Amino acid sequence: MSYLNFKSKYDKFPKTLIKGHKAITGYDAIKEELLSKMNDQSVLVFDYYPGVYEDEVMNLVKSLNPSCIIETIDIFKDGKDITEQLKYHLTDDRTFGKMYYGDFEDFIDMDKLQEAKEQVECTDGVVVVCGVAASLVTRGDLYVYFDMARWEIQLRYRKGMTNYKADNANEEILKKNKRGFFIEWRIADKHKQRNFEYFDYLIDTNKVNEPKMITGDTFRHSLNVLSKTPFRTVPYFDPGVWGGQWMKEVCNLNPDEINYAWSFDGVPEENSILFDYDGVSFELPAMDLVLYKPKELLGAQVFARFGAEYPIRFDFLDTIGGQNLSLQVHPLTEYIHRNYGMAYTQDESYYILDAVDDACVYLGLKEGIDPSEMIEDLREAEKGKIQFDAEKYINKFPAKKHDHFLIPAGTCHCSGAGAMVLEISATPYIFTYKLWDWGRVGLDGRPRPINVEHGKNVIQWDRTTEWVKENLVNATYEVKEEGNDCLIEHTGLHELEFIETRRYTITNTSYHKTNGTVNQLNLIDGIEAIVESPTNEFEPFVVHYAETFIIPASIKEYTIRPYGESENKEIKVIKAYVRNVN
Repeated sequence: MSYLNFKSKYDKFPKTLIKGHKAITGYDAIKEELLSKMNDQSVLVFDYYPGVYEDEVMNLVKSLNPSCIIETIDIFKDGKDITEQLKYHLTDDRTFGKMYYGDFEDFIDMDKLQEAKEQVECTDGVVVVCGVAASLVTRGDLYVYFDMARWEIQLRYRKGMTNYKADNANEEILKKNKRGFFIEWRIADKHKQRNFEYFDYLIDTNKVNEPKMITGDTFRHSLNVLSKTPFRTVPYFDPGVWGGQWMKEVCNLNPDEINYAWSFDGVPEENSILFDYDGVSFELPAMDLVLYKPKELLGAQVFARFGAEYPIRFDFLDTIGGQNLSLQVHPLTEYIHRNYGMAYTQDESYYILDAVDDACVYLGLKEGIDPSEMIEDLREAEKGKIQFDAEKYINKFPAKKHDHFLIPAGTCHCSGAGAMVLEISATPYIFTYKLWDWGRVGLDGRPRPINVEHGKNVIQWDRTTEWVKENLVNATYEVKEEGNDCLIEHTGLHELEFIETRRYTITNTSYHKTNGTVNQLNLIDGIEAIVESPTNEFEPFVVHYAETFIIPASIKEYTIRPYGESENKEIKVIKAYVRNVN
């Protein structure tokens, strides 16, 4: 079955061209570059993001013929002691931990760290300090950072890689991801951010034995360029028990996969970015940009409110040819802060990119239901004693293309089968309390986590049919913006959520101002559009159907118009940004 009447141009590997800079590829070339900068008394520091294959890099280390190699894995505490130290933050839950806001030093034997520092000082000849947090020993004469994207780390977990200093190769993926999400990545990002200005070189380690290296100056220049131009993050896709078939065609994916359930396309905290250096693709975590240029990217007000965190998330949920999502609810801000240490919660919305005739969305509670009866039925269903009767308790709304369903935290919801959802949400994505999963198991054959006891604490029982119809289902109205004659509609989000969304129906040039805050958009109708600067501050930027793109706050104004095969035709874009609370 075809879902498009045109050939998809969706780009799975969007790149930003950086002129006048080059990347060095392969360990042999990297070795020669480092040797050219060394002398017989040089101290080299190879600092790793957790997830880098240390054995792979050790071959490079040994090829430099150092007099002394100091591996930081030896100055960390014993793995069992670290796990015990983290017990409160790891929790016994399969999915949810507690945010850790400490540092690598919390897990290092300080006596061994001091010994390592002294060894560097007293060693004659070339010294290489290598491993996670290596710069805590010294920044040396050459500081090389080995970077990696979070998605690649998660794929390595699936292949058996352990968390750092953890003996958990066979642990289920949910728990490995949890340790990364709540602890390791937080600490590693903080450590990396402190050292951005000191990098002499940075190495992309996302592909095994295919390293690529740039200078620290190129790294910093590239992020500065990206903070001043429209860009896309690199999407990733994954199958799921409920997954559908729509993304296979529209996103140019492998047609032989069983399905694709979801995609992150426009989640800088999780996605990566690609730079093009004279034909060489170089991958970095998009978080590097968030951490290095937060004010330029986010804007002063958003930065003041959230810090160096990117607060908006776009992702895809494909149930066309698939099944219902789990019936779920997200915690309120107070609950997520108290239980997990997060500053804000997982408010969200479903924008329907496409739908079959009988598609639906489950949203909010029916009038007059008995909360205690519903919770008891959910408990019994979790035990496998009954099939939960969702339609007895939950509203079921028909869903068609371009509908927008708003889902503030505390609202019971799920997409039914037959819908292609563009989820426009706050960035936290792991905090989903599944109430009912339709009696399924996951692709791994294990029951997926059910969280009725958490859910009952956050369900807002007054969000019933009439309130939901009035507030959450296509709460759309027309707005005016100076200088624009196109149709502009406010489609969300609810006043309880901090994100504003506006839909633009465009047949010629539309004018946009960022108003000092980051804008995130998706081309929700039409084949192609072009984003341009009225003052030529950035190169024209072409986007294609279903692609998400980001306009940094540093760009004061921009235009969008139909382009290429969409020229002289109507297109639609949806824009999200953080609502001004003043």
